[in-house]
Amino acid sequence: MSSSSDPRPAPGPFTALGRLVVLVSDADEALAFYRDVLGFRVLYDGTAGGYRCLHVGVPGQEGTGLWLMPATGERERALVGRQTGGQPLLVLYTGDLAAVAGRLREHGIRIRDEREDADSSSLHFADLYGNVLVAVELRVPASA
Repeated sequence: MSSSSDPRPAPGPFTALGRLVVLVSDADEALAFYRDVLGFRVLYDGTAGGYRCLHVGVPGQEGTGLWLMPATGERERALVGRQTGGQPLLVLYTGDLAAVAGRLREHGIRIRDEREDADSSSLHFADLYGNVLVAVELRVPASA
């Protein structure tokens, strides 16, 4: 066990982040949004034990993504769009925030809370179910 004065991080048992579960009302409509509007790729779409496993992610990071999981039962259906209590579900980085904003507007997605900070520009928007997503363009620091 490392002491609190040891600056080295303690080794952890995990090697990567895999999937974040996002409860959805309809897997096909969620896929259309994440793939066709946001440009995600299908990482896996198959059935196991009669249950659809639909994983999507951003190009170039195929090991990490979202599991678009159809809500089953009343309790899960009540959580669709509210899994994070109104806080952002996901932060997505981009090299061209203006292009992202244009793409969102082309698809009728309402943009809100656009910000310009010293080190980034960002905007908030929601998926089909109301989950808040944030798009961020980091600024490259000026050379000294």
